[in-house]
Formats: sequence, C-alpha cells, structure tokens
Amino acid sequence: MSFDRPHYDRPHRGGGNRRRYKDDYDTHDRRRESFESPEQILKNTIIKLGEVDAIQELPRLAKQIREQVPLSVPAISEGIRIAVTEQPYKIPYYAALLRLLHDPTEAENAESSTSSSLGKQVLEDFWRGFQGYLDKLAWRDVRQCIHFFAHLTVAQVISIESMSALLQSFAAVLDEFGVSYGRGRNAALCAIEGLIISGAVMAKSSSSNTTEIIKTVQNYNDSIYSPKLLVQPAMSLFTESRSMENADEVIDTGLYVLKSLDSSEFVEASESFPQPYLDFPDLDPTVSAPFELPAILVPPEVIELDGLATDAGEDAQVKKEDWPQYFFHLFDNETTPDPATPAGFLVRSQILDTIDIYEVNRKECARLLLEYPKWCVPGTFKPKPGAPEPEFESGKNWQLESTVIESVLGSLYLLPESTHKTVYHIALITELCKLSPSTVGPAVGKSIRRLYTALGDGFDVENARRFAEWFAVHMSNFGFQWVWKEWLPDLELSEQHPKRTFIRRALEFEIRLSYHDRVLKTLPEPMQNDTTVISDQTPGPAFEYEDPTHPHYDTAQSILSLLRGRSKANEVLSHIESLKTTFESSGTHLHVDNTIRSISIHCLLSIGSRSFSHLLNAIERYLPLLRGLAGTDPESKQDILSAVASFWRLNRQMVNIVFDKLMQYQIVDPTDVVGWTFENVGGDAHLTGMRPMSLSAFEWDLLRGALDKANGRVMVARRKVAALRKEHDDSVARVKASVGADVGSIEMDADVKPYKQENPQLTVALKAFASLTREQKGALARTIEGFVSCLAPSPSAGRQNPHAETVITEQAWETRLTWTADEWNTWETWGWYRHFCRTASISERLYSPYLRNYQETLGTVGFAKIEGSTSPAAKLMKKTWGMATGQES
Repeated sequence: MSFDRPHYDRPHRGGGNRRRYKDDYDTHDRRRESFESPEQILKNTIIKLGEVDAIQELPRLAKQIREQVPLSVPAISEGIRIAVTEQPYKIPYYAALLRLLHDPTEAENAESSTSSSLGKQVLEDFWRGFQGYLDKLAWRDVRQCIHFFAHLTVAQVISIESMSALLQSFAAVLDEFGVSYGRGRNAALCAIEGLIISGAVMAKSSSSNTTEIIKTVQNYNDSIYSPKLLVQPAMSLFTESRSMENADEVIDTGLYVLKSLDSSEFVEASESFPQPYLDFPDLDPTVSAPFELPAILVPPEVIELDGLATDAGEDAQVKKEDWPQYFFHLFDNETTPDPATPAGFLVRSQILDTIDIYEVNRKECARLLLEYPKWCVPGTFKPKPGAPEPEFESGKNWQLESTVIESVLGSLYLLPESTHKTVYHIALITELCKLSPSTVGPAVGKSIRRLYTALGDGFDVENARRFAEWFAVHMSNFGFQWVWKEWLPDLELSEQHPKRTFIRRALEFEIRLSYHDRVLKTLPEPMQNDTTVISDQTPGPAFEYEDPTHPHYDTAQSILSLLRGRSKANEVLSHIESLKTTFESSGTHLHVDNTIRSISIHCLLSIGSRSFSHLLNAIERYLPLLRGLAGTDPESKQDILSAVASFWRLNRQMVNIVFDKLMQYQIVDPTDVVGWTFENVGGDAHLTGMRPMSLSAFEWDLLRGALDKANGRVMVARRKVAALRKEHDDSVARVKASVGADVGSIEMDADVKPYKQENPQLTVALKAFASLTREQKGALARTIEGFVSCLAPSPSAGRQNPHAETVITEQAWETRLTWTADEWNTWETWGWYRHFCRTASISERLYSPYLRNYQETLGTVGFAKIEGSTSPAAKLMKKTWGMATGQES
C-alpha cells in the first residue's frame, strides 16, 4: 500500500476544480453583497453624529448634506427622526444641525424669494413622521419629538406661537372627561418637558400661555390624589401624605420644576442642558422666517374591546390603566441629580428613556449609559479618573455610576409593576459591572446597603421581594461574594423583621441558583448555625412514607411499585380502592379518605421528584388517577394540595410549580388554591401553633399564581368568543351579500339551503366563557374574604389578630423596633393586601380592570363579614379597596 499523497488533479475526483469552485463561490458571494445607496450612506452618517466630537462634526455634516446629489429630503428627515427617537441624548445637536440647514444659501436666495430653505423642507417631512407617532399614540417617540421642537424654538427655527399652541394641545388632553391616568401622565410630561426646554424664550413672548399650561397640569395632578397613596415605594398605613423623603412622583416633581423656573423667568434652564445652536448667529426673520408648526388634535386613546366582560355577553371596555410613578432615591442630591431641578429632571428622563429604548440590547445600553456625560453640559458629572478637568464647571459634579444605578433600580422598583421584566434590569446592572467594575461595583454595593437600610423603614413588601431577587441573582453572577458579617448585628432583631426576612429569602433564592452547601459556605459561622437564617436541610422532597418504621410504609410501597412499573391508571385506582376497603374494615383509621389521598399523592410526587420532566411525565401519565382522587368534593382537592405542600415543604418553589400544574390540568381550580392558601397561612417560615393568620411572600406567590390562572383563562375564552363572533358575523354578511336581502326574512326556494344563524361553536364558547368568568369572580371574592379573615376577623373567628388594628397606627410604627414576629407578620399582610388591590402580575395583566368590572359584586361578597364595622382595620380595608377600584377620589 502506497502512502503517497493522492493526486487530486486526476479527472472526475474534484481536485482539479477545487480552486475554480472557490473562485466561483467568492464571485457569487460578492454578487450577493448589498451596497448602500448614497441616501442610505447619508442617513447612517446623520445617525452616527457625535461618535468623535459632535460640535466639530456639525459643520462638516451640514456641508455633506447640502452637497448630496441628488438631494433627498426624505432620507435626511428619516435619519434625524430615527436619531431623535432612538438617541434622545443627541437631540440638542440635531437641533443645531437643522439650524445650520435652516440658513438659506446664496443659491437658494438666487432661485426664489419664496422658496423654502433646506431646513424647512426637512422639518416639514419630519413633521409628517411626528404626526404618524401621534396617530399611533407612541408616547415616548412623541415626547422626544417635542424635545426636538422645543430646542428648535430656542434656536429660532420654530415660531414661539406655534410651539406654544402645540404644548397647549397636550395640556388640553388633561381636561378630557374621564381621561385615564396613563394618557394624562404622558400628555402632561410632553407639556412639562417641552416647557422646561423652551420656556426661556416662550416666557419672553406676549403670546405665550406658559402660566395656563402650568395651571392645567396642576389641576389634573390634584385630581389624582388617592392612587398615589397606593404606589409609594415605602408603605405608610397611618398617613395620607403623598410627599416622601426618599422618593418623588414624576408629575409632582415636574410641576415643582416648572413653577420654580416660571418664578425665576427660566434663568436656570439655560445651564441645565446643552444648547450648541446658541453659538450660531441669530436668524434674520425677514430672510429666514421661523417654521410654523401645524395645529394638532391629540387623537383619543384606543379602547381595548377584546371580548366580553359579563355573563350576559355584553361587550365591555377593559382598560389597562397606568399608575403614578414614584422613583426611589438611594443617594443624596450631592451624589446623584436632584430631580427637583431642571438638570436633574431631564438627566433622569434621558437615562430612563435610554434604558427603555435599548431593552433589546442590554450590552449597548450599558455602553451608552457609561458614555452619557459626553452629551451633557461640562461639569455635570465628575470626570473619570485620569481624565482632564473640564474647562467649564457647572458646579454639579454628580457621580455617573451612582446616577445610572439609581435610575435602573428606580425603574425596577416602580409600583405596581416595573417598566420592564425584572431580568432586564438585573442583566443591565450586570453588564454595567462588567464594563467598569472598579467604578460601578462600589455604586452597586452602596445601593444594596441603602436598600437594606430602607427595609426597616417601611420599604414596600413587593419591592422587598424584588430586592431579594436582584440581590440573589447579582450575587450568583459574581461568585456569591458579599460581606455578610455587616448584617450580623441584625440577628438580634425579631425573626420576622423585614431585614431578617430579606436575608432568609435572598439565601433561599441563592440556593435555587446554586446549591445549599455552596451558599452555606459563604456565610459567617453565626449565620450558618442559625436555622432562622438558612435551613440546615438541603432543599428536596420529604417523602413522609419512606421510613420503614412508618405505619403506612407497606401501603405506600405497594402503590409505588405500581407507579414505578408504569401500571395503568385504572389499575392503580383499583388498588387504592382495595386499600381503602382494607382500612375501613380494620376500624383503626378515622380519616381513611384523607390518609389514602395523602399516601397516593406522596407516591406520585416521589416518582416525579428527580426532575421537572419526571414530574410532568408522572402527572400526565396518571391524570385519571389524580382526577379520581380529586373528585368533585372541595375537601378532596384541599387534601391533595396539603399533600403536595407536605411533600415539598423543604423546597417551597416546587409547591408553587406543582400547584400551577394541577391548575393547568384542572385537577384543582384557582379558587381551591386561594382557599387552601388562606386556610394554611402562618406567615414566613410557617410558624406553628394557632397564631394570627398572616401572609408572607410565599403565600402571595401562591395567590398570584391562582389569580393569574383564573384571569388568563378568562382572557383566552374572551378572545375565542371574539374570534368566533367575528367569523359568524362575516358568514352572515357573506350570505346577505350573496342573496341581497336580510337573512332572517329570506323565503328559501327548493334549490337554496336554509342558512342557520345559530353557531354551535359560539354557543359552546359563550357557555365556557360564562363558566370561567364565574370561576374568576369566585377566586377574586375568595381572596378578599381571606384578607378580611387575616386583617379584620369577626369576633367569633378562631384565630383572632389583635395586631391588625395596632400596626396601622403612627404610635405603633414609631415603636416598631420592639415589635414581635406576629406584629411584623401582620404588617406584611397589610402590604400584600395593598398589593393585591393595586397591582399587576409579572405577566403584565392588571387585576384592577377585573376588580372594576365586578367591584359592586365583589365588594358586597368579600366585605360581607365587616359590613357596618367601624373598626380601624375594616375601614382601612374598604378605603384601600376603594382607591384601587376608583371609588375613592
């Protein structure tokens, strides 16, 4: 055998054509390359303005635009429009660019005295794009365009009168009857931010209506007092003040800034944001008249009519209302921007817009946030270590990293829901730390310590839960490194103190992301040995009948052998029935059915405990068994849920997962889960004994899962009914069109088959929708009843809660350091009740619209036990409910 190199140039072996094939591929690949047109190149150049130095690039870019042949105004306008709406921090520089294009050239002057300058042509096309945003009510894009127009007004490109009329159009939205808060807030922000930027020139005009706009926004803001009390980041049960020391509401703050500027004739505004266009000579209005913005009418908001909301099948309007936005402050005004100043308000607005825009690319978002100072007035932020000192000092010198982290966390801790999914905020902070660990890391550490301190000062229970999630995930991304010994003194606090609760939950989340021993080793010894901090048992199943000494060991093993042998469900059911007969005949068991159900569920969960896929396979294979065990008796379903909670008592995450699967396969209903949760509540860590009924984050997760399931089923059924109804109406319309008459009055001849107007599928869907709606009402009403049992139990109730009325007083709050575990549990329960009334689930489905639809029925049923009660707890429950459902003004 020869080991010489084979001859690849022999015929029919492909070797001789190897280079030719490669050449052909390269040629083909080059043919497929896309070449940018001159318009695309120009548009990209406009978008990339400022990659080196925006001030130096402006004249060159303006010249490049004018020299473009042929000149494409739409391409120029589109480039600016994309940049304005996707790079809001560059808006002043695009206003400067348009100011340069607004200057007529000698050639333009020679053509005609009536011809429009290039800047006006671009602005006319830009306005058409703005009108498109407005028609779609794309509020963020509309607001960025308002910023652009405001800068152009200061640059003398747009007339003051037309800009004033534009802002007045948005203020007029606030006077609409029944305007939703989401629409009102967005319109108010357009007017507020537009005035902050352009107010300096508008205040000098006799035609300006600045005062009227401020008054309109103020009147609107005064009308939305109650909702603000429910979404404050720190929970106060004894006061109705909407002002907070460490938080601000965005409309309140915007109004404060506007009033301050108005009283000083907007002197401070010019120092708050870049105005590069002011370096250019003033425009001569006789040569280049300002652009007149056309009059607008803000279109009405689109009401979602996605089906039905009543058993009668009537169309109902379901609005997904927004809530006021309170931003939590982590640092003082010397460290991060004061939002009550023009510069601070606009800096936070631009950072939040950047976070919102770049949700699709967290890496790019992190890079842009750390480069943000280059787009601010020099001296706004402290220079980076080693960077030259700025020539102009604004006197602010805020810390960039602390500002960015405070803004990201402020967005995360908005109530009732954050603007984006929690994982986005967490991942963004992680990317910021990776880009600049030496500067962002300390800011994150300070933020964690400030938030931890806030836990003892009334930090909202939902925000405390999100804080624990973020902390755990962040620690898992950086080796679980934290200085736990800083919090050792807090072990002296009550077990249910929010700080102790946070530590316990954060460690539970860390274990989910890693494993028990890994997390245990990161803790100091006092925490390792404290079972109220971290469990001494590894999370896993707790098979009660695994011990050979257990009296029901043999019974469990007989069922397990059938399940492991993959016996059919009817065979297992027959065996269980025979066991039941044996138990009954022995006469030694008082609760035979309960015992049999407990053993069967433990055995089924045992074979599915190895992994999530094992669990799903076990449930799906033995669905008939589960349905047989559940039957139609509510007590049987409660036994199944109790068995699940017992089996997974060392891993509470699995309790939530299994409950969800049982609801998904309709073994139990959401109402069953809600009822079980309130029957088995005992606060965090499930304190034993007949303690007052209270809820922790674990119980709230179970409630939220049940309510989401009930609401989700109604939404699916509603959409199905809407689709079938549309299909039915289309069919009727086609028949009408084909015969040219009303279907109901047609006299059919022998050749025409009668058209049935009844749709069996629609009838079935309507019945299913009505059934699911009743289930939804039942779950909501049962939740209210459960909270009443916890916070305002009747005098005859077995588990009284004397703390429900004391923890809501100011006197008790001032002495909270001496509270017992029961008192802190009661306070947390009040927090979850508020969250239930106001909030949305993680899947962005608000409960409030459903509460509004059924508020009369739910209020009557849910509060029946405290009807006529004058106790402070009962009054506060009804008041909170009224604020959430819009009954409390």
